[in-house]
Amino acid sequence: MNLGTEDDPRIVRIGHQAGNGKGVPLLLFNGIGGNIELLAPLAEKMPEREIVVFDIPGVGQSDLPRWPYRLGGIARLAARILDRFGIDKVDVLGVSWGGAAAQAFACTCSQRCRRLILCATAPGVVMIPASPSVLWKMATPKRYMNADYARTVSGEIYGGDFRRNPALAAEMFRHVKYKSRLGYYLQLLAASGWTSIHWLPTLLQPTLLMAGADDPLVPLANAWLMHKLIRKSELKIFDCGHMFLMTRADESVAAIRQFLDKP
Repeated sequence: MNLGTEDDPRIVRIGHQAGNGKGVPLLLFNGIGGNIELLAPLAEKMPEREIVVFDIPGVGQSDLPRWPYRLGGIARLAARILDRFGIDKVDVLGVSWGGAAAQAFACTCSQRCRRLILCATAPGVVMIPASPSVLWKMATPKRYMNADYARTVSGEIYGGDFRRNPALAAEMFRHVKYKSRLGYYLQLLAASGWTSIHWLPTLLQPTLLMAGADDPLVPLANAWLMHKLIRKSELKIFDCGHMFLMTRADESVAAIRQFLDKP
């Protein structure tokens, strides 16, 4: 779908699941380097719900942007995508990097966001950080390019089941359609210097925080911090690591359904 302008034409790849027409549609924001296919198994476990997800510019099959962007720009892009489908209000789920984008959407497009689900994410640069060795390995897209390297570092980056079974990396990354280093680094740049820490207490949306007990990349303390700051929030902790949406898919979907279907 072409969502660009005359000065900056670009094609944004969008995934849309029609659902059964009942309930509020769900907008998904993927993690860094992640394309639509990575979250497709999650969407398929909720066939009743209308779901919209897209490849961030420079990721998957979306065009590289002409200029660097910020998280607010991604939130506005998501709003334009919803307009194309005639969707006014959504529930929003963001994973890791996408959790920051989801927070930006909930803030800048607050009237369009009914409920918010933040998975394995943090309030930006003002967070309890991962160890330098984990951050260094995350800062490169090499794990998407080299299967042997992915198996080697997946336990250290993602924790949980990946520590016990590094072969899970091959299963997960087969869904990743790597595009370019530039697209990956533009995502890192978009979040650099960004934080929600000062306005999280003003969020009006009921929020579900989902986190892994063994998450080296986004330590669990960040979820507790956000739970304290977001007034209408609840916290769900999984006996897993960073990628619980994939490795604990059934349990994750059950928690998501329970939260979104509340009166």
